[in-house]
Amino acid sequence: MRHGLLRGVDRAAFATAFADRLRRTGVPAGLTEAGDFVRALGVCTPGETTALYWAARISFVRRHADLAAFDRVFAAVFADAPPLPLTRSAAPPGARDDVHLPVPADTDDTGDGGGLPWATLPAPVAEAEPSDAGVRLPERRPSALAGLADRPFEDLDDAQLALLGEALREAVARWPSRRTRRHAVGPAGRRVALRPTIARARRTAWEPVEVVRERPLRRPRRVVLLCDVSESMRAQAHAYLHLLRAFAVTTDAEVFAFATTLTRLTVALRHTSASAAIAHAGAAVTDRFGGTRIATNLRGLLASPHGDAVRGAVVLIGSDGWDSDPPAELAAVMARLSRRAHRIVWLNPRAGAPGFAPLVAGMAAALPYCDRLLPAATFRDLLDAAGQLQSVTCTEGRKWFTATPTPRIIA
Repeated sequence: MRHGLLRGVDRAAFATAFADRLRRTGVPAGLTEAGDFVRALGVCTPGETTALYWAARISFVRRHADLAAFDRVFAAVFADAPPLPLTRSAAPPGARDDVHLPVPADTDDTGDGGGLPWATLPAPVAEAEPSDAGVRLPERRPSALAGLADRPFEDLDDAQLALLGEALREAVARWPSRRTRRHAVGPAGRRVALRPTIARARRTAWEPVEVVRERPLRRPRRVVLLCDVSESMRAQAHAYLHLLRAFAVTTDAEVFAFATTLTRLTVALRHTSASAAIAHAGAAVTDRFGGTRIATNLRGLLASPHGDAVRGAVVLIGSDGWDSDPPAELAAVMARLSRRAHRIVWLNPRAGAPGFAPLVAGMAAALPYCDRLLPAATFRDLLDAAGQLQSVTCTEGRKWFTATPTPRIIA
């Protein structure tokens, strides 16, 4: 053979295709071996088949048992391989270059592998499609979990709800934090730690040569969740219980369900089994799928022994806003809740609908005291709501108080 056996050939594509041929015959040729072969071709460009054979053999053969299979593949490739599809003579006028040069061959048989780098299409595509039809890419489909995330809650069964509930549990791993009054030694601190600094100054004749700094500690912020399980929330109640369980088992959260009365579900939802936890929570709520009294239940929460849990916490309320209590009472109790809580987030299953406006009396009365109004009609909405917990702790004003005009109230 003449000098420059592989001149103009992409070494990476050549090594990858040759390694694929070897793997089909049982030779363990992986990315490491292919990379060694590319580096070998870069160091010493083979001008003869013998030099190319030894470069490939040293790079790919690790065991003596693979030597026979390697020899058969090498002989088949360089005895039966077709020439490059774009050669100097076959290139269109004006498009000739020194990149693609022909490789001598004795036959046109491409073998089972569809060729080496000069036939870069996969074997099924190269054999089934004509050259002018283009490359057919495989269809990308969502996973089972991604496909369920956008489906309405009423279309999901118990097994699918449990699967998505585990996804919610993983999404709650990122938790909002708050600054405490305690401090800990840290090099990035701005305040001088007096006691450690004086203690180390004893070694240097009471001269503070080494200054120790401290930074404030941060603790997880408490989250209080309230879920509406009335008749108007029948389709979303089961899914919202999975959201409550995700918070209950992951962090120190207080969770409640309400319809006409308030029920604490923190202990029931901390069961290790998701199905058992949901069953216990459903049995504990005696007024499920009844009427709704949001103002009365919020007032009862603030007056109960668990009212201190709301102080400085992020409060999540999942409800559509339909309330049998007067809107003025709900506005008054929401004002008390906003003064005690750090942030209030309202999850409304109808907020994501096109053209949504807070026209319900209860929703319109509570909206000025909410920091966020988020849609919660699908599990993807619940995942997004769980991910926004970190951002609601920032020092921003209540955007709905001044940004939203007073809507028309439907009694």
